[in-house]
Amino acid sequence: MEARRMVSQPASQTRKSWVRRQQPDRSQLIRHAVQASFLLLNAWIGILFYRWVRSFEQGGSGMAQPVDARPAGVDGWLPIAGLMHTKFLFLTGHLPVIHPAALFLFLAFVAISLLLKRAFCSWLCPVGTLSEALWHLGQWIFGRTLRLPRWLDIPLRSLKYLLLGLFVVLIGSMSALALEQFMQTPYGLIVDVRMLNFFRFMSLTSAIVMVAIGLLSLGIQNFWCRYLCPYGALLGLVATLSPVKIRRETSACIACGKCARHCPSHLPVDKLVQIRSAECTACMECVAVCPAQDALQLALPAHRTSRQTPQWSGRQLHPATVAAVIALLFLSAVAWAHWTHHWQTELPRTVYQQLIPEANFLSHPGL
Repeated sequence: MEARRMVSQPASQTRKSWVRRQQPDRSQLIRHAVQASFLLLNAWIGILFYRWVRSFEQGGSGMAQPVDARPAGVDGWLPIAGLMHTKFLFLTGHLPVIHPAALFLFLAFVAISLLLKRAFCSWLCPVGTLSEALWHLGQWIFGRTLRLPRWLDIPLRSLKYLLLGLFVVLIGSMSALALEQFMQTPYGLIVDVRMLNFFRFMSLTSAIVMVAIGLLSLGIQNFWCRYLCPYGALLGLVATLSPVKIRRETSACIACGKCARHCPSHLPVDKLVQIRSAECTACMECVAVCPAQDALQLALPAHRTSRQTPQWSGRQLHPATVAAVIALLFLSAVAWAHWTHHWQTELPRTVYQQLIPEANFLSHPGL
């Protein structure tokens, strides 16, 4: 059961206490600003990484030195490596030396989910940002988005948990020595280059799948995030432990249903006292469209002044506070990695000179 249900008051009763929101909601303006900033950061890292890889690929053409240092932030695109490093750290107490930034960024994103639900998905994730842009584009083109029937929606949602389970089982079966040895194979050393080359030299099959996902995302809200993303599944499970939740004040609610209609995760916000679902991404869309003062809040647990009425006042989180906490956790992880000298992978240039031009010919050590 996703959340504790409560019978809503009749609209005729709730409208008596309705106080119209006096100030415009700025949660989406702030969230979109954070999304854009992180998208630009990832684009900049991607450009630097591409130039760095190309400098080694062109080494035989007279370019003896890489044009830039390897941007370690690209490790943030290696969540499987982050999961492997987390287990390695747990088993040995030692920080990894290959793609160490993957560990720190992975832990930062998990910490964000633990404190602020799946805010990473709706505030930071570049894939989530592009997915959101696609369904908004589809809504502009077609005038609406599709909502799959429940009998189909629930089985499809389970796919991302099945994919997550597969990765957890595979990594869970590996010893600390096996994890370390995997990352030190030629494939593990340049798995980031392999990831880049997947997009640079995409096969016809992969291209068809990517186009299909893009087209489906035009008509179905957050198709990839909702049904296929194992990273989102993991963060969603962690987010169920978060003390922060969307909370509805029943005495202020006017039962207009706008919150449920605008929820990208299709949650029945108008019929719940608090949203405990792993699907909630703390995007605050429901809060933004709510016309009633203090009817919906992204808030910490309520302080009860009586047995009947919970009071959220003083415990709601302003969107600027959410953005500040996200920035603090992210920058703290990066600073911690730099401080411990575990941000950059330290490999001799000769290793990269040998492996990067042959990256497409390296096979996974498990195959």
